[in-house]
Amino acid sequence: MKFKNCNVLITGGASGIGKIMGRMALEKGAANLVIWDINQNGLDAVCSEYAPLGKVFGIKVDVSNPESIDAAYEATIGYCGKIDILLNNAGIVVGNNTFDKQTDSAIIRTMNINATAPMLVALRFLPAMIERNSGHICNIASAAGMLGVPRLSVYCASKWAVVGWSESTQVELKMAKSKVKMTTIAPFFISTGMFNGVKSWLVPIRKPEQTAERIIRAIEKDRKFCGIPFGFHFTRFLQGILPYSLFDSILGNGMGFYKSMDNFTGRQ
Repeated sequence: MKFKNCNVLITGGASGIGKIMGRMALEKGAANLVIWDINQNGLDAVCSEYAPLGKVFGIKVDVSNPESIDAAYEATIGYCGKIDILLNNAGIVVGNNTFDKQTDSAIIRTMNINATAPMLVALRFLPAMIERNSGHICNIASAAGMLGVPRLSVYCASKWAVVGWSESTQVELKMAKSKVKMTTIAPFFISTGMFNGVKSWLVPIRKPEQTAERIIRAIEKDRKFCGIPFGFHFTRFLQGILPYSLFDSILGNGMGFYKSMDNFTGRQ
């Protein structure tokens, strides 16, 4: 789906790749850019910075709270009438503890923001898209949504949920012969600050600008799935054909994925 003359909504759009994708949407001629974020100062700064590029509207919202989502939805519809392209980008990672050291609050918060929120946000906008028979929803999952990474168990669980829900909804739309599209994005670690301290020995940590560009291009081409880098398209295939012990040795230990979170600090 092309961005020109479209109304675009990006959750978590006040920083990181969400902010970059917002700029790219405006550069491609988006009619309106709506940014949802919990950081009011970040929203104000982005709206001021991007004002010369086009129409930008920032809304403070806690996507882990359905009532806050409802209020933001009403404000969004009141501002621009409809959303053509929704990018579910908001996400968090809480620490690098092994699962036995997790807390109830960390699990609930991670699942609410990373897994439940994209579904709740999409649920507000998808019915109108289906009625118009037009629209696109892009869900930012993760390569960790296909590969279990030690010290990242809850984050992995949340992103596996996004992958499963996104793909299931894609099939539902196809069976209904709807022209509404849904794209699942599975990127490797991105150097936005969210994963400060992670190490990668063979697969380069992704640059934000290049990653955002790949995501925007995937939407424009109506891609169903986009692994970043492309090699992650083969993760499930390798899991299916290799004995688990060999898969574990090659991807987990050989490529260093199982130690990537050892020195994680995250965004301070």
